[in-house]
Amino acid sequence: MPLSNRPTLTQFLIEERRRFPTASGQLNALILDVANACKAIAKSVAYGELAGMYGSHEGGGSVNVQGEEQKKLDVISNDIFIATTQWAGNIAGIASEEMDVPLPVPQQYPKGNYLLVFDPLDGSSNIDVNVSVGSIFSILRAPDAVVCDERPLTSDDFLQAGAEQIAAGYAVYGPVTMLVLTVGNGVHGFTLDPMLGEFKLTHRDMTVPEDTQEFAINASNSRFWESPIRRYVDECLAGKTGARGKDFNMRWIASMVAEAHRILLRGGVFMYPRDTKDPNKPGRLRLLYEANPIGFIMEQAGGRCSTGSVPMLQVQPTSLHQRIGLVFGSRHEVERIERYHTEPAAAPIDDSPLFAPRSLFRD
Repeated sequence: MPLSNRPTLTQFLIEERRRFPTASGQLNALILDVANACKAIAKSVAYGELAGMYGSHEGGGSVNVQGEEQKKLDVISNDIFIATTQWAGNIAGIASEEMDVPLPVPQQYPKGNYLLVFDPLDGSSNIDVNVSVGSIFSILRAPDAVVCDERPLTSDDFLQAGAEQIAAGYAVYGPVTMLVLTVGNGVHGFTLDPMLGEFKLTHRDMTVPEDTQEFAINASNSRFWESPIRRYVDECLAGKTGARGKDFNMRWIASMVAEAHRILLRGGVFMYPRDTKDPNKPGRLRLLYEANPIGFIMEQAGGRCSTGSVPMLQVQPTSLHQRIGLVFGSRHEVERIERYHTEPAAAPIDDSPLFAPRSLFRD
């Protein structure tokens, strides 16, 4: 399709709204505010060191609620999201990876019907080496009592299962800037036209292939994996001569947005499972503003998202910054991993001489 004929994000959202004649328009307006935030972040990322964007916040030592060092762009991106979305009367509150507690809409602004949760800059450890990073967001419905000022906003208002999301998406800041969005009616990708400053629809009805020969996992944690994950990876590494009968490629970018985008375009499976590295952390990634929005996108695109044991979108959150194990991607591979979690563990192999293989002939 010629560039001039491609619908803009605004036009796409207007078409979507026509399916719901009684809709107020707040959701469309909020998504456009989020898109504007992503444009501003894309520009900051693009300037890089030219604008002094690299390095740690406040010269180092600043950490977020997760105990992770904050980069300058983490804080800048968080501030951009807040400034761009809280004023227009579309939301009642914000929750972010970079904030300890939710931020209610200031009194001088009207309250809207939605809650916004986000990771303002996913993969920020890659900023200094010029690898793709991104932003992830999820939109939830705000309780009527909060919208009507009958009670104040609390963290509990954000503790909604992933299946209750109204919309979700991510922006990836790479060779081009793309916004990927679902409003519960499939997944669609929009590419930022740098001349017009508009997101234009370039990838309609994105789907995840059901089968794949690629997997992504941080192999340095293999000694901490649970047996179902170790079994799955070992089978992939065995290639054509192993149980799977085909060769696999392994990928690892350390930016979940970039991993999700690759899988959405060409298939694959991403694993950041629960492990025994830190018993106090039941996973590395955050449920509300990482796992749930990516899970919603994957499920809407025909893929699957899971903890490894249960569907991700069915998990009931218990805290704002809750961590969780995450597996998503091509449906058949994720289902295989889930099946391995339900099957009895294989008996360990005894390496003692008593049980070693015997032969009259030795190499």
